Amino acid sequence: MNIYCISHKYIYETEKLLMLFFPLEKNNIFDEFISDDGNYFYTEIEETDKKIIFKARFSYEGKSLSDEKALLADQCEDREYELLSLAFPLLRTLCGFSPEWGMLTGVRPSKLMMNKMVESGENSAKEYFINHFFANEEKTLLALKVAKAELPIIKASPENSFSLYVSIPFCPTRCSYCSFVSHSIGSDTAKKLIPQYVDKLCEEIAVTAKKAEENGLVLTNVYWGGGTPTSLEAQQLDKILSAIEESFDFSRCGEYTVEAGRPDTITQEKLDVLKKHNVNRISINPQTFSDEVLKNIGRCHSAGLTEEKYILAREKGFDFINMDLIAGLPGDDYEGFVKSIDKAISLRAENITVHTLALKRSSTIVTENESDSVNSRNVSKMLEYAKNVLAENGYIPYYMYRQSKALGNFENVGWCKPGKECKYNILMMEEYQHILSVGAGSVTKLLSPGIEKIERVFNFKFPFEYISRFEKIIEKKEKINAFFSEYNKN
Repeated sequence: MNIYCISHKYIYETEKLLMLFFPLEKNNIFDEFISDDGNYFYTEIEETDKKIIFKARFSYEGKSLSDEKALLADQCEDREYELLSLAFPLLRTLCGFSPEWGMLTGVRPSKLMMNKMVESGENSAKEYFINHFFANEEKTLLALKVAKAELPIIKASPENSFSLYVSIPFCPTRCSYCSFVSHSIGSDTAKKLIPQYVDKLCEEIAVTAKKAEENGLVLTNVYWGGGTPTSLEAQQLDKILSAIEESFDFSRCGEYTVEAGRPDTITQEKLDVLKKHNVNRISINPQTFSDEVLKNIGRCHSAGLTEEKYILAREKGFDFINMDLIAGLPGDDYEGFVKSIDKAISLRAENITVHTLALKRSSTIVTENESDSVNSRNVSKMLEYAKNVLAENGYIPYYMYRQSKALGNFENVGWCKPGKECKYNILMMEEYQHILSVGAGSVTKLLSPGIEKIERVFNFKFPFEYISRFEKIIEKKEKINAFFSEYNKN
């Protein structure tokens, strides 16, 4: 679709608004209007000495709607909002539906809700979502519940605390919906890279710990993600876990999480290694309990194996286990999703995270034109069932985020038994704690007082580049000291 952004800088925001209605559309963006007889989205800001005039027009399937409004220049505080809120009703009317989150396009609706709730109270925050952003009441209440669950954990987090994130970008195979940079451990390339990667990672861990110590930072959480960390061999896991223990002060670290997401990577020996190093939270992620759907998404294990490895983890003493499920997977239907949710609940997982399938550009589903096999019509119904049955069984929504190109513009929600919240998920997602990250593709996030500034330090994405340019990775660690040097001056 052609997008015309005339005399304004809100190009990204305008396209994101349109994507709420057309998530897979390929757009062409212009700063001048040309004669256009097809579908197009037009926005303009015209300024005079005293007024700002906002204009919007949407043409779709032979019908067209337009609107405009003028505001006094000295009374216009948020031009972006005024432009988008003018355009949104046109899109909603001609497309014949309203996104449940209204015109909210951000990743963190619960953070927005929390800030508004602290600033002006619950009722005002709810009205802000419904009247200002056109969100429906159900999604507004979900954001409110999540914000209320997050707030005590955020308030209890010391200002000088941090979480350590460890990236393991390797998996048994690549799932069809995945867009992460990860290597299949069965490939010759990965077999050569992994030993070198582990060695370099241990070096980076030691350097990162030194930076944390130099700047008086206190470790409160450790989180291994990927990829699938348990793709590594038991002795490789042991080597990295030992490096972390030897490098960091664990006296105030209460939460240690390792994603063991793929059940086909879990062994008794690996669980013993994790337990020996005091890992107290793991993920075992079925995504679905349907063997047919597992095959559709490229997973080489059965639903039965997921349950088998879950029981093994329980026998090994893991009493904080998360299970991920995805609504909208290829070949899945409402009844199948219901069975998956019910199964996860029956296993009594402490945390159940319900994701909405996101059609990422680099995923196999999209690149091989398999998105037609995705059933998006039932996703709302699936999420509604999950919300109701999880609440009935004593789970609460404790963190939430959204992804671009998610089916129906829906959200991902972490549910847990009260008191079983994963603090890292909250503090990382809402950006209320320093995150020191190690490994390929990881991002260190440093927060200034009042979170007025977030400094990001990016590691190279690909393992081969991480290894070959490792000296540059170590050089980048100096940015941590530079940030806190400026921090302390102010």
